[in-house]
Amino acid sequence: MRVAIMQPYFLPYIGYFQLIAAVDKFVVYDNVKYTKKGWINRNRMLVNGQDALFTVPLKSASDALNIGERELHDGFDRTRLLAQFRSAYRRAPFFNETMAVVERVVMHDDKNLFGFLKNSIANIASHLDIQTQLCVSSDIPIDHSLTSQDKVVAICQALGAITYVNAIGGKALYSGEAFAKQGIDLKFIRSNPFVYPQFGDEFQPSLSIVDVMMFNSPADVSKALRQGWTTQD
Repeated sequence: MRVAIMQPYFLPYIGYFQLIAAVDKFVVYDNVKYTKKGWINRNRMLVNGQDALFTVPLKSASDALNIGERELHDGFDRTRLLAQFRSAYRRAPFFNETMAVVERVVMHDDKNLFGFLKNSIANIASHLDIQTQLCVSSDIPIDHSLTSQDKVVAICQALGAITYVNAIGGKALYSGEAFAKQGIDLKFIRSNPFVYPQFGDEFQPSLSIVDVMMFNSPADVSKALRQGWTTQD
């Protein structure tokens, strides 16, 4: 049993979905603090050859609240966000099929941030034919007062994981010895460069998965998801 655990992000880059595809169970945190400066409710799209930020606005709330306790702003204009995607990608080769998925994601009427994001992850994963089971962290029977590595190890134990997989960017956060003591192997995946044409302009890397889907065939995206990364200890 291979397990990965991550915060939810809104239409994240391909590496996030490579991690989902690399494991049997993918746990999405709902009971960790929301961070303002992260990518939980924002990402980047391609606009006139440059990267441009798009955001899901949130209601003002205490910084102490968890992701699962945050709410979308009442003024979130879903149709405006969809219009931004249409304007940016209307000439992309896989616009129609990708836009249909984006519409389902953006128009989802859940006002809870976590519910909205989990739905978006599930929709994209389904479209990309990723069969990994999505789990919610608060549903797992552990001591949820645990933090950081201790919480990850506890979740892995509760799920019967023999391997914990994380993105390479988190390598400094974890000790292979601590996992090994619990009979869990620690692995990291590093995404290979994935460069593709974007209207003939200079390539803009690490944009939203929407950009990948707009410019690449389902077969090429599937190959990048399942073969476009390497594993490290």
